[in-house]
Amino acid sequence: MVFGKARSFHKKFKFVVDIDGFEETVPNTGAAGFQKCSELSYEVAKIEYFEGGRLIPDKSPGRVTYSDVTLERGATRSQEMYDWARDVANAAANSGQIDPQYKRNVDIIQQDRDGTSLRKWTLVNAWPTKFTAGEWDNDADENNIEMITLTYDSFFLTNLEGSS
Repeated sequence: MVFGKARSFHKKFKFVVDIDGFEETVPNTGAAGFQKCSELSYEVAKIEYFEGGRLIPDKSPGRVTYSDVTLERGATRSQEMYDWARDVANAAANSGQIDPQYKRNVDIIQQDRDGTSLRKWTLVNAWPTKFTAGEWDNDADENNIEMITLTYDSFFLTNLEGSS
């Protein structure tokens, strides 16, 4: 009986995010440290067309929509996320559109326990749609968490480890 080859599954707890123009905060990676990243997903609309009384529709792919991504991290002295979101908001408020200079590529790099990069997801032309500074509570023994929500044109995957 052959059961196949054993596979090693990627864990979701170790990743770094590299945002064009952000200063390195995770030593020797060129990336920013984030605690959480929401899921990446896209959806292709389904177009159904019934012609001439057919009972089975003709189906074809329609428009593609990509979900926004939210990144979360502990608040520090760094203002890079806030500055980027503020610049986009100011540009949108003044001209009504997002200048291409505010769009950045964002890499979400999944790592193994030892820090080996396994896969890299690249968000193309990302820009912030929302910034949250976190909430404050005098009774809490927690870190303040800031969040930024990004929208983007598309994403693609690069497999860095060479195995399945």
